[in-house]
Amino acid sequence: MTPDLRYPALSDLKAACKGRVPWFVWEYLDSATGTESVKPRNRAALEQVLFRPAVLRGPIVPQLGTRFLGQDYAMPVGVAPVGMSGLIWPGAEAALARMAQTTRLPYCLSTVATRLPEEIGPIAGDMGWFQLYPPKDPSIRADILARARKAGFRVLVLTVDLPGPSRRERQLRAQLAIPPKLTPSMLWQIAQRPAWALGTLRHGQPRLRLMEDYLKLDGNAPSTAHPGYLLRAAPDWDYLHAVRKLWDGPLVIKGVMDAQDAPRLRDAGADAIWVSNHGGRQFDGAPAALHALREMRAILGADMPLIYDGGIESGLDVLRALAFGADFTMLGRGWHYALGALGAQGADHLAQILRDDLASNMMQMGLTHAKDAYSQLWTHGPAPES
Repeated sequence: MTPDLRYPALSDLKAACKGRVPWFVWEYLDSATGTESVKPRNRAALEQVLFRPAVLRGPIVPQLGTRFLGQDYAMPVGVAPVGMSGLIWPGAEAALARMAQTTRLPYCLSTVATRLPEEIGPIAGDMGWFQLYPPKDPSIRADILARARKAGFRVLVLTVDLPGPSRRERQLRAQLAIPPKLTPSMLWQIAQRPAWALGTLRHGQPRLRLMEDYLKLDGNAPSTAHPGYLLRAAPDWDYLHAVRKLWDGPLVIKGVMDAQDAPRLRDAGADAIWVSNHGGRQFDGAPAALHALREMRAILGADMPLIYDGGIESGLDVLRALAFGADFTMLGRGWHYALGALGAQGADHLAQILRDDLASNMMQMGLTHAKDAYSQLWTHGPAPES
């Protein structure tokens, strides 16, 4: 049976993933913080965005390609950074980077990945973005950025929405430490998931290799106090200015939810703003990211590039975000559900799902270009500027 028949939607891949990774891994991937109210809030906001179906438009040939930050991409969708990606599925970073290069989508490597930028940069090639959790030490910051640039990463994503650790109660209950400190319960969970276990044996214990170059831990730190957290600063505007001076390529600021910050970020040298509530993993009191996106576009006008993530599960969701002002969208958990379900093949399959669903819904809406989705909005209220 082909993947499209067995796993026609991301929800199918998610269900399969849960049955193929150890429970403590699932808790790491799927959890948020607090009561986890942000995850359904993101979904509810997307599902409230409705469009007018089009009729008598003649043949529609959707053009999915888009140009963003000086680079051509196959569609306005990319791979968001996920920490400890290789814990979720062995070899995840390389598999996603390879898919991104082949499919022509951006892949963003996390500072707290399980593989080094020197390993992943050449695989991602011109599709490579690098995400920076800001280190306190200026020399470490400069060294990480120099390594990312030398490895071929073209776009830098500075994450600014983690002033301190969140509790992530589900991860605490799962007793997850970084790097993982195996307990008898975890060993039993691993024994029930042979594909994950054998893959981990081949790839080695998942570790935060980049951060370990600068700080050694004894393996007893909880998942919310790994080397990335211990090295990281709570950045301010001076920190942003320092990063801007060090990085000569496109600079994206990730984790912005307050539209009042947007003009100052633009003036400080941001080339794009990434609207995100971190998938609910940091602050359970945040609004839906889609609502913040609309406010951001209204304040900034048409010219400032905006990226959106938060609850996207389909091509239709991509169109919803574009209609509310995004220029580009990202998924994080989704790609890892796909890897957990089907291994490296899962990433390629999810890319195909998103591509097909995007094209199908564009035809229903009479759209040749996805950026024109706002023209078919049914939702009451003024459409964002285009």
